[in-house]
Amino acid sequence: MPAYQPAELDTFIADLNGQLRGKRIPGTQSEKILKEGFKMPRSAIGVDTWGDDVIDNGLVFETGDNDGICLPITDQAVPVPWLEGDHSQLHAMMQNPDGTPFDIDPRQILKTVTERYAAHGLTPVVASEMEFYLLPESAFENDLPRMELSQFERPDAYSIEQIDEQRELLEDIRYCCQVQNIPADAITSELGHGQFEINLNHVADPLLAADHAIMFKRLIKGVARKHKHSATFMAKPFGERSGNGMHLHFSVLDQQGDNIFNNGSDEGSDKLQHAIAGLLQAMPESMLIFAPNLNSYRRLLPGSHAPVSANWGYENRTVSVRVPDSPNVARRIEHRVAGADSNPYLVIAVVLAAALQGIEQQMTPLAAMAGDAYSADDPGPALPTQWPDAIDAFESSALMKNLLGQQFVQVFTALKRQEHMKLATHVTSVEHQTYW
Repeated sequence: MPAYQPAELDTFIADLNGQLRGKRIPGTQSEKILKEGFKMPRSAIGVDTWGDDVIDNGLVFETGDNDGICLPITDQAVPVPWLEGDHSQLHAMMQNPDGTPFDIDPRQILKTVTERYAAHGLTPVVASEMEFYLLPESAFENDLPRMELSQFERPDAYSIEQIDEQRELLEDIRYCCQVQNIPADAITSELGHGQFEINLNHVADPLLAADHAIMFKRLIKGVARKHKHSATFMAKPFGERSGNGMHLHFSVLDQQGDNIFNNGSDEGSDKLQHAIAGLLQAMPESMLIFAPNLNSYRRLLPGSHAPVSANWGYENRTVSVRVPDSPNVARRIEHRVAGADSNPYLVIAVVLAAALQGIEQQMTPLAAMAGDAYSADDPGPALPTQWPDAIDAFESSALMKNLLGQQFVQVFTALKRQEHMKLATHVTSVEHQTYW
């Protein structure tokens, strides 16, 4: 019998902002796409958040705006259950026309980092926690979200009532995750009213973990629309409310399947310390990966459960790198800096690359923080909390060029400079109200 063919098929890649770029094609083309892939301009990887070309990134006119080949990362399309009709999707990764990896593709960057671990006989085990807001369509006015605050604003963290209020929508999210083989675990009501967090289970494949996160974001937005809601992973959608983070958990297995961060003690192994030191060293210069947008920096405020310094501690949520309390065999690191608006491929790539460099060079971290890191006399090196500063630090970083590649740093910097310049020309209504 011929292979099953959906009526329609979405084929896409993730660009540098983590946005999906691709085509909707007839299902009759699915077998061909699975074998041969599909073509897209290589410059599509580096367009800005509005989908405009970034002329300064070197991928447009200098190359004749030539095509790359996008090859599916799986051998089977997955259903898209939140859309009406017979609909499936295929996630792809871009390579050059000659078959070599296109090193600007964020998935290719993570693949390269994963191969560095494999060369040491190591396998990272990765999971993400993603926060987002769900708002009913009635909360929008002139296409903008409108949140009416009561006299006593109620964060209502961990509220079962909030989960009950969104029971049908959240149940549909869980069902769609099962259909798409996304390992969704606990659902939590977070600090902002209408804010939720869903944990994705650990997998011993960083690429698959990032694939899950990218597919999860599309799923959340699609299911929300189906239920006449809007979902956002914006880092700070409301100034008075909690921001959306993407916390990354990881451990590392050796060739025997043993966790190299575990030495049988609560403190963890020397390799755990080395990995943490690598993360802290790279953090200020890699901030543009964790906080890639103008709005990202509204989340990074002292006392807001978002890190502002490069520091670490055991079972401490006021630091950037946390070692959670867990059984020794499950000893792991939680990286708490990235916003939910970041690109999961790039976040996982830079975190794992920095940790590996710390292990390779046997780095030693500064002392672990105890108690409130925000009020400490010496909380550690300050992180860039303004977008232009983060762009400058990333562009000039020899470490980022070493970990991620010189061309990638050039392309990503050009992208973010273009976005910054576009937004710098936009005068907000708040400015008119204040200074007119």
